[in-house]
Amino acid sequence: MANDIPGTQSNSSTDGKRTPNKSTVTQRVGFVGLGRMGSAMAANLVAAGFGVVGFVRQQEETDRLVKLGISPTLNMADLFDCDIVISMLPDDAAVHSVVFGPHGLAAGMKPGAIHLSMSTISTDAASSAAKEHARHAQGYVAAPVFGNPDAAKARQLFIIAAGAAPDVARCRQLLEKLGQRIFAIGDDPSHANLIKLFGNMMTATTLEMLGETIAALRRRGIDPQLFVDILTNTMFAGRAHKIYGDRIVHQEYAPGLAMPLALKDVRLALAEAEKAGVPMPSVKVVQDRMMEGIARGHADLDWSGLGLIADEDASAARAQAPAIF
Repeated sequence: MANDIPGTQSNSSTDGKRTPNKSTVTQRVGFVGLGRMGSAMAANLVAAGFGVVGFVRQQEETDRLVKLGISPTLNMADLFDCDIVISMLPDDAAVHSVVFGPHGLAAGMKPGAIHLSMSTISTDAASSAAKEHARHAQGYVAAPVFGNPDAAKARQLFIIAAGAAPDVARCRQLLEKLGQRIFAIGDDPSHANLIKLFGNMMTATTLEMLGETIAALRRRGIDPQLFVDILTNTMFAGRAHKIYGDRIVHQEYAPGLAMPLALKDVRLALAEAEKAGVPMPSVKVVQDRMMEGIARGHADLDWSGLGLIADEDASAARAQAPAIF
């Protein structure tokens, strides 16, 4: 697939079809969703030479964006003349609010523009957004990412991209400035979100198992770091085991993916499995554990806080165990 993005699009469309103007290269990018992940990504685009216009809802957020080189706006309409608008939003409702309605992206963006949705959302939300943009002769590319804010800052994200091939090609130059590898998986945007949700589901179950195992090892008097080092250099050499195993061992639960957002992803993954008629009992356990952790006051922790929940339960169980004489 070509690395160059064809140029900006003409505003005129007499037949309802998107007609690219290949004489220029896209340089001005809109961005919606400038939290920790989005801000790091937008700053990388600025560093790569793109002009980024960032939509925020609060005036007090504008100074932070200016320091990153982003042009802030409180008016969504200021994004409408961009050839590509990126969204990095927390859930289905947030995506729906910026796509639909008389002041949304679909109604306001010009024919031929592309909405590059990098949010982790349901397949239904992705399909609905894609249809709405198509109705306005616009493109829609789903490109959710694997990685946390630190990975976003370091341009180490893994990106799953799906949409019409010409639209994905136009977005590739941007995506290459945001991640270390792009997986283009086809023309149905919802498939990218399905893979992302199931990937997060697998990570969540991994974190639960790591937390339980490390808690057990501590109480048997074995250094859990030794265990993690052995396992990640033998049978479990994946990134999730290495990164989150160390975090759980050292009880470092500063948020990357905060627990409520992780719970949202797990619920969405379970809903997708239910559509397929596939039971996932292990994932339901993780869902309950996350709900329990949030109820205990751990909502501000990273999803690796599942290790803390396991450790707390181990301590409680030990305290309640009868003395053995």
